[in-house]
Amino acid sequence: MTPAESPGARELAAAVQRLQDELTRLRSVLAARPLLDIATGMLAERLGCPPADAAAQLLTLAGQAHVGAAEFATEIVGESAETRVPAGPGPPGFRPESTAAQLSNDAQPMNDAQTAADAVLDQAGNLFGATGVLIWAVEPGGGLALAGAAGFSAAQRSAWRHIPPGVPTPAQHVARSGEEFGPRDSSDPSLGQADAPWRAALPIRRRARLLGVLELAWPDRPAELPGSARRQLRALAEICALSLPDLPGRETEGTSPSPVSVLDAVLDPAVLLEPLLGSEDVVADFRILRVNSRFLDPVGRPAHSLEGRTLIEAYPLACADGLLERLRRVHSTGEAIRGEKLRLTFLVGDLPQPTALEIAAARFDSKLILCWRSEESDAWQAMLLENAQRLARLGGFEEDLVTGTIRWNARLRELHGLPADAAPTPFAALPAHVHPDDEQAVRRLVRSVLRQRKEASAAFRLIRPSGLTPRYIRVVAEPVIDTNGRLVAVRGAYQDVSAHHWTEIALAATRERLADTEQQAAERHRLALRLQQAIMPPEPPPLDVAGLSVAVRYRPAAQEERVGGDWYDAVLLPDRTALLVVGDMAGHGVEAATGMVSLRNALRGLAVTGAGPARLLAWLNLAAGELTDPATATAICARYDPDSRELCWARAGHLPPLLVRAGQARLLPMPHGVLIGADPDSHYEEDSLRLEPGDVLLLYTDGLIERRDRSVEDSLHQLVDDLGQPSEDLDRFLDHLLDRSTADTDDDTCLIAVRVADN
Repeated sequence: MTPAESPGARELAAAVQRLQDELTRLRSVLAARPLLDIATGMLAERLGCPPADAAAQLLTLAGQAHVGAAEFATEIVGESAETRVPAGPGPPGFRPESTAAQLSNDAQPMNDAQTAADAVLDQAGNLFGATGVLIWAVEPGGGLALAGAAGFSAAQRSAWRHIPPGVPTPAQHVARSGEEFGPRDSSDPSLGQADAPWRAALPIRRRARLLGVLELAWPDRPAELPGSARRQLRALAEICALSLPDLPGRETEGTSPSPVSVLDAVLDPAVLLEPLLGSEDVVADFRILRVNSRFLDPVGRPAHSLEGRTLIEAYPLACADGLLERLRRVHSTGEAIRGEKLRLTFLVGDLPQPTALEIAAARFDSKLILCWRSEESDAWQAMLLENAQRLARLGGFEEDLVTGTIRWNARLRELHGLPADAAPTPFAALPAHVHPDDEQAVRRLVRSVLRQRKEASAAFRLIRPSGLTPRYIRVVAEPVIDTNGRLVAVRGAYQDVSAHHWTEIALAATRERLADTEQQAAERHRLALRLQQAIMPPEPPPLDVAGLSVAVRYRPAAQEERVGGDWYDAVLLPDRTALLVVGDMAGHGVEAATGMVSLRNALRGLAVTGAGPARLLAWLNLAAGELTDPATATAICARYDPDSRELCWARAGHLPPLLVRAGQARLLPMPHGVLIGADPDSHYEEDSLRLEPGDVLLLYTDGLIERRDRSVEDSLHQLVDDLGQPSEDLDRFLDHLLDRSTADTDDDTCLIAVRVADN
């Protein structure tokens, strides 16, 4: 049998021929449209009825006369059909003595909804100022289809070809309620709503049956429509009824149920099919008229996209598997199919997907109702397997070593980069398709399975056709042994691990960079810590000559990697005065530690000049700006003269000193002074106080009191309230302060406490 003689080719050729015949028929119908319009108008005038009823009456009269609609219109107008209507072949099975129902189908294309929309816009624009007109046809199931549109762009019409039943639009409101809508500013979505938000909608009826909806649009609020204007709108809607077909399945009272009603009552997924006759009145195909609400397309398409297609167009492989032939037999013999199990193939994307179905079919009048139900276990297993293979990037194979038959799934062909019609690669030939560096590992895999007859696995780089990137693959294979102990087959799976491989490479590179970074950070930390320890003497120099006893404490940050820039200094100057300093360098690490060393040593050198604290901070501020790496810091600098017992101090953005006298603690005034290094022209003020014997002065950094959940002022007041009477041992006093500290910023802390000796 040649390819042209195969059943599939014959079905395709027949489908093409039907489409050509349909095109010829439509051309003939369009040519006859003016004659039908004239006849409809004449009937409406003679009978005194709306145009929609006149058109329906024309079809009824033509049916009773057993002539075509165009021929009957010729009789009404008084012209010859041969001179006004060009002859043309009819559709398959067309006869002049068509029934009234067939005449209705012939007449519908003559009443063009687009022409009606253009005409209504012309009238509505002149009468009411409308800028857009939409004609919606009611579909089986409650959806709306755009039959005609005027005043809107092609892009807008293309995006709104169909409105599902659940979408709230002005037209759907009318279709559900049967009542008129608007005009009003509608917030509901609709075609062109952004440009023309004001909408009015009216039902389109023929003989009290709802066929569609006429919708008008305005960009701005229209004038109020009087009763006469609304009557004119209703007349326009009646004219639009000429362009819409009757909704199938609407029965009149006292008639038997239609196929559509029966279809909706079926609990299983079902479709309503109309036979399409070919040559010699043989059914060539079926058209899908409607699917019920429970229908699920095996390919995953929405139901409305199937209605109107032929069965061969929608499911070509299933028809080739025998579905079409069985339905033909049901139609010709009237013998129903009840619960027959078939394995039909559906085209999912580019891949054929066999599916086990249980089908039932029965003839109803001239139509067929087809029900199918998937065998749930097969469907779920196939779906789970497909999803698992896709997510795990798996491809399976099986090779029959007796017959030489090799079976690959589609994903395995993708991994190899082979087209669907290419011959699969035998398992024994796999070493020839891998990277040379991996060839020995793959040979061991083949030898283990084929010779040693045991399961084995290997990872390698699979070389693919020119232009395709090699893939990193892991293969697991096992031998299949028959009852006689013979090796009869090999089966296994490929897994694409390329993404995992490249992730491992990226992680390895990241680990190396991280190790280098960690080593550098550790070295910087050790350097900063040693530098800090070197310049922070555990014990201050004695200040007995100045009449002071002193204690110092340095508490490093809770996180050792955060080496800070806090420092203290207590030194006896050549003129017997005592210099007391506490500072806090901004930042952490080596930079903060080296900056702190520079400022501390600079301040010591400047203090030898005998200048007061304010002058010393001003000089230190200038020096900070000249450092290689400019830095900022807070500091408080105090100078105590033992002869006059006068304490002078100045501050650069630091917390104030704290004085304890006779068991009462208080904060000393804060003279003006900004951060060191912030402004080279900064001016620093100085304050002074005469100390009494037994007074205790406390200098500290913010690491003692700072908390994230309260202000600095509240923390200072809490410190004053908790301080109490210092003990005679200043070291114990400072230890007590550190133990009672509630700071939570993990910052360094420096403390200096001095007590004025009794005379």
